[in-house]
Amino acid sequence: MVPDQEKLSSDTSIQVAQPPAPKFVEGGVRGYLTIFGAFLSLFAAFGQSIAFGSFQLWYAVNQLSSYSASDISWIGSLQLWVFFFSGSFVGRLFDAYGPTVLLASGTVILTLSLMMTSLASRYYEFILAQGILFGIGFGLMFYPSMSATATHFRKYRATAMGVAVAGSSAGGVVFPILLQRLFDEVGFGWAVRISAFVCLACGIVSTLTVSSRLPKRKPGPWIDVVSLQDANFMLFTLGSGICCLGIFIPFFYIVQYGQDNGLSQALSFDLLSVMNAGSVIGRILPALMADYIGRYNLLVPFTAISGIFCLALWMHAHSLAALMCYAVFFGFFSGAFFALQSACIAQISQIEKIGIRMGMAYSLVSFLALVGGPIGGAILNRQKGKFSGMIVFTGVTLIVGSLVTLMVKLKINRNILAKV
Repeated sequence: MVPDQEKLSSDTSIQVAQPPAPKFVEGGVRGYLTIFGAFLSLFAAFGQSIAFGSFQLWYAVNQLSSYSASDISWIGSLQLWVFFFSGSFVGRLFDAYGPTVLLASGTVILTLSLMMTSLASRYYEFILAQGILFGIGFGLMFYPSMSATATHFRKYRATAMGVAVAGSSAGGVVFPILLQRLFDEVGFGWAVRISAFVCLACGIVSTLTVSSRLPKRKPGPWIDVVSLQDANFMLFTLGSGICCLGIFIPFFYIVQYGQDNGLSQALSFDLLSVMNAGSVIGRILPALMADYIGRYNLLVPFTAISGIFCLALWMHAHSLAALMCYAVFFGFFSGAFFALQSACIAQISQIEKIGIRMGMAYSLVSFLALVGGPIGGAILNRQKGKFSGMIVFTGVTLIVGSLVTLMVKLKINRNILAKV
């Protein structure tokens, strides 16, 4: 019997029970705190950036009055380029160190950039402080916030990221009003410093609340070659880049457009705030709907409609009522573009590649985002202050970009009505 038992024991493989994979917890306390912190992070960084139209008008009649609209817009465009281009670097750092160190660094750099802007008086000083340095801080606050939020949610990822990115529009509502009032009451320098203190407070809270559920890991390569060979990812990036040629132009020039059409300075600044108020709803509502209808199903038509509104409404808007209408509708429909970008990238990516793919996509898009504002300004100058050419450029780029993104949706599922 003993030999038989030995034979049995030697021939029988013993199956060791494996512990079950940990259950994914949707959101949780850490997840909701991350949304809150990400909202504040984007309120400060992205909110200041899309309020650049306030600075565009101020510089045109004050410190940089001898420069053209296209020259001044390079400040805001450089800001966007540095932000977008830093994506791949920050995404890699996020994988290695998590969000906390990056958010703390971004808060310090963003605050410093605004303090230096408050002291600037020459064109190159604004380029360095508000263009390049601000863009670095912007990137260090944006990418960790969005990537960390994505790790806490699966089913409601678009909703979570939409709420987080709505912070940018909320900042875009507050900062133009704040700056316009403070420019008149305390002057440019202290107006910008006060806005810097607001950003500092938001950044501190976001640093303490944003977390990632993924463990820190050894940094991967700077570029994920596999992603560059992914047709869906590259087509999506191309579509986003084409849209970025035009989508920031209304935010840069709506204040100037209002003044050129007879509105007071206060009402012109209010146009930008109204546009961003519409964008708050446009970043939350489509995100809520996207988890049920499909992220690409909303991103494509909403982006196209925002371009159509430029051609059909902005082109012919000359009264306060018409301009307010355009500001609300463009803000709402373009808001979906900002809200759903990250969620759409996450949808076609493995969870461990979300950070690096977001970074790569934004880095590739950066070159088109850089030239969009100056192209708009150059068209404006060439037409001797007439906005029609710039408006056509804006509308066409948004429509074409949405059509390229539609190709991604159809590659995922050729059924036009399928949830994608």
